[in-house]
Amino acid sequence: MASMFGKPRVSTERPPPQSPVAECNVAILGCRGAGKSALTVKFLTKRFISEYDPNLEDTYTSEELVDQQPVLLKVMDTADQDTPVNCERYLHWANAFLVVYSIDDRRSFEGCGRYLDILARHARGCQRQSPVLLLGNKLDMEQYRQVTKAEGTSLATKFGCLFYEVSACQDFAAVQHVFHQAVRELRREAERSPALRPLFIAEEQPCLATATRHGLASCTINTLSTVNLKEIPSVAQAKLVTVKSSRAQSKRKAPTLTLLKGFKIF
Repeated sequence: MASMFGKPRVSTERPPPQSPVAECNVAILGCRGAGKSALTVKFLTKRFISEYDPNLEDTYTSEELVDQQPVLLKVMDTADQDTPVNCERYLHWANAFLVVYSIDDRRSFEGCGRYLDILARHARGCQRQSPVLLLGNKLDMEQYRQVTKAEGTSLATKFGCLFYEVSACQDFAAVQHVFHQAVRELRREAERSPALRPLFIAEEQPCLATATRHGLASCTINTLSTVNLKEIPSVAQAKLVTVKSSRAQSKRKAPTLTLLKGFKIF
C-alpha cells in the first residue's frame, strides 16, 4: 500500500548469503577392510553394518544442511582392493576426497600414502584444488592399534590435508562432522577461487567513415564501435551418470540411499 501513495519502500534487510557450492561429490578412498562402506552407511543412515561385499562400488545421494546452507552431497564408495586402480573414474568426478585407513591395520595406513600421492600429483596437473581429508577409522579397536595418532598427523601434515580419527560403529556425530567438514573445505576453496569470466574475441570490421587527413583515402580502425564481441561458449560439463545400484532401496525418504544386499543392520 505504501507504494501506491508515495515512494516505494526499499527493504534494508540483506538476503541470506548463498553458498557458492550447491553440490559436493565426495570419493571415499582406501584399501580393502579400512571401513569405507561402514563409514558411508553410518553417515547416511546412522547405522552400523558388520558385513558387506568389498567388490561392489556404489554412489549415494543425500540432501544435507551444512551451516544452515543446503547442499546435495554425493558419495562414491569405491571398491579398490589393495592398491589404487583405474583412478580416473573418481579423480575427474569428485571435488573432495576422504582417504581412509584402519588404525588396527598398518597395511591400510601404508596404502593411504599411495592414494595421497596420486591426489597430490593430480592436483598439480589441474587448476582446481580439491580438499583431501585423511581419516583413521575403527577408533573402537584402540586395544589393537597398530598406527599411532602421531603417525596419522604426520602423514596428513606431509600432504597438507586435514586429519581425523573416528569409529564407524560408535559415534555418528564424529562421522557426520567429517563429511560436513569436506563440504566446508570445498566452500572455502570456491570462495578463494574467483569464478571464471567468459572470454571474448575481437573481430575487426572496416570503418564506415573515410579518413581525409594526411591524404589517406580509407582506413580500418579497431575501436569499440567497430568491434564485434563474440562470446566463446563455455566448456560443456560432463553429464553425471547415476549408478544403478545392486543394493536394496532403504525405506528412509531423505537422504536417498541404497544399501548392499546382505548387510546386517544393527
